[in-house]
Amino acid sequence: MKEEQWAPVIVMLISSVAMGSVNALVKKALDVGVNHMIFAAYRMAISALILVPFSYIWERKTRPILTFMLLCEHFISGLLGASLMQFFFLLGLSYTSPTVAMALNSMLPAITFALALIFRIENTQKLKSRAGVLKLIGTLICILGAMFLTFYKGFQVSNPHTHPEAIENNTSHNNGHDQAKKWLLGCVYLFTGIVLLSLWMLFQGKLSVKYPCTKYSSTCLMSVFAAFQCAILSLYKSRAVEDWIIKDKLVIFVILYAGIVGQAMSTVVTSWSIKRTGAVFVSTFSPVSLVSATLFDFLILRSPLYLGSIIGSVVTITGLNVFLWGKRSETDQTVSKTLTTSKSCQMIENEDNMAIDDNNTKLPV
Repeated sequence: MKEEQWAPVIVMLISSVAMGSVNALVKKALDVGVNHMIFAAYRMAISALILVPFSYIWERKTRPILTFMLLCEHFISGLLGASLMQFFFLLGLSYTSPTVAMALNSMLPAITFALALIFRIENTQKLKSRAGVLKLIGTLICILGAMFLTFYKGFQVSNPHTHPEAIENNTSHNNGHDQAKKWLLGCVYLFTGIVLLSLWMLFQGKLSVKYPCTKYSSTCLMSVFAAFQCAILSLYKSRAVEDWIIKDKLVIFVILYAGIVGQAMSTVVTSWSIKRTGAVFVSTFSPVSLVSATLFDFLILRSPLYLGSIIGSVVTITGLNVFLWGKRSETDQTVSKTLTTSKSCQMIENEDNMAIDDNNTKLPV
């Protein structure tokens, strides 16, 4: 693999590890009781402020003219990839755990593929090939893993004595029935958020073509629109001005960390990688976030680990690997066909050149 091809892989690995830690910390902040959409609004505002100088210094000469239609498309981008997505995803995260959130997030490639088929971005004829069948099987296995995560929590695998705070919190605030109901609702909310993220990835692939060479400007515009959208969505839960005054130092730190790392950096990297490699390739890095979130949540935040989360995560990653197997087979077939076509064209060209040479030798002097 060439150095240019390694660049998207390296930056996506770093971004995925960072996103795992972000979701674990965000869960901790949401447990304090902050309105999740106020949290999202601050996060998006910080992202916009961070990106303004970058977009002005590095893209002021290359930035295309911003038309009304492009503004509308960035508004939709903010709605799909930030405000509505965070509305459901953060709500689901507050009801479940970072491990479950990232495990369901591992379905991103399969959901993106399914939506690409629905919107005819992917060719349905490819499903009849071996690669298409593998991708379809991988998608179904991912769905099975998501069902495990949603409907089966299981017993606590980690040692109860190592997680006294988490257990005390669960036993004192939730009875078994309410906790199971919240868990189920949380998984549904998370899944909805991931579907919206998949739609954003497909939409962003089209937008990056219309608004090229502007990864900072595009993300900044998206963040500005999303900050206002999140502020409006926060009204459904509370309209008190006091809720916007954050005093908890942990929550302030997490907002800054999530805004800079989890939103500004991550969205810029993701948009750039989508433009270079495509939405499906970028979505395949979601299991890295799962491992990062699980380790961060379990080892540092000392949260309990459940059997259902482990089984569901393993099944989801297995489905993802099958899906990637099919994707790799499809890529190999495309490369093979391209090489065959190239060789055929070269042979025809050589034959034509030989025929011309023969004709030239037969001409009378």
